[in-house]
Amino acid sequence: MTKFVGKVAIVTGGAAGIGGATSRLLAAGGADVLIADVNMTEAQVNADLIRSAGGTAEVLYTDVGKHEHIAAMVQASIDHWGRLDIVVNNAFSPTDESDGDALTVTETAWDAGMATLVKAHFLAAKYAVPHMRAVGGGSIVNISSVHGLLMAPQKLIYEAGKSAVIGITKQMAIDFGPDGIRVNAICPGHIVTERQRERWDENPSGLRYFEDQYPVRRTGTPDDIANAVAFLSSDEASFITGHALIVDGGLTVQLQEDFSVRQVHYIREHPETQMPY
Repeated sequence: MTKFVGKVAIVTGGAAGIGGATSRLLAAGGADVLIADVNMTEAQVNADLIRSAGGTAEVLYTDVGKHEHIAAMVQASIDHWGRLDIVVNNAFSPTDESDGDALTVTETAWDAGMATLVKAHFLAAKYAVPHMRAVGGGSIVNISSVHGLLMAPQKLIYEAGKSAVIGITKQMAIDFGPDGIRVNAICPGHIVTERQRERWDENPSGLRYFEDQYPVRRTGTPDDIANAVAFLSSDEASFITGHALIVDGGLTVQLQEDFSVRQVHYIREHPETQMPY
C-alpha cells in the first residue's frame, strides 16, 4: 500500500489501541507519522515497530487537554516534514471522575472531559487547517463512538463529548470543504485494545457475552477502526465529508426488544457467564 506516500499524518493517542493501529497502517501506506501521546514508553515502542517495518515515525509527548501541547504538536509535524495532510483526533483517557450523571459529575471533571473530548478537536483544526490549506487540502478524522449515537447511564461526560464530536465534524466539513479539507468521524463499537484484552483474559465468558451482542458475533479490533481511518483519509474517499461512519459490527442497527429477548435466552443457555459489569 502506497496511497499515503508524501503525506504527513498526526495521530493523537497514537501509541496503542486504535491510535496505535492507525499509526502503523498510515505509516505502512507511506505516510510520515507523528505519534502524539502521553505514554512515551508505548509511543516509542510503536514508533520502533513502524521503523522496523520500513516506515517513518516520530513521537511527541502531547496532552490534548492543553492548548499549548496541541499547538506544539502541529508545529512538530511542520518542523519534521514541512507539511501536514492528515490529523486523526483519537486521544482520550477516561478517569473514575468521568462517570456520573448531572447530579454527581463535578464541574472540574466536566471541564477536563470536554477539554480532551471536544475542545482538543477544535484546537487541532485551528492549528492544522492553515497548513493543510498550504498544500491544497487534507483530511481530519475524529474518533467518536456508538456512545455518540446511543446513550448509556452514568456516562454524562463521555456521551455528551462523543455526541459533540459528531456535530463539530459536520460543521467543520462545511467550513473547510472549499479548501479541499474533508472532515469525517468514526463511531466504533466495543474495540478490544491491548488494555481491554487484559480485562477480558480475566473474564472470557464476559467477552463471549459481549460478542454475542453483535450481529457479526464478535467485538472489534483496533485494525477494524484503523482500516476505516485509512479509507477516510485516502483519495478513495475524496467525495466523503461530514460523515459519521459507524464501525460497530451491526450493534446499533438491532431492534432493542428483539435484542433484549435474545440476551435473556443467551444467559439461560450459558449460566456460567460472568457479567462484564
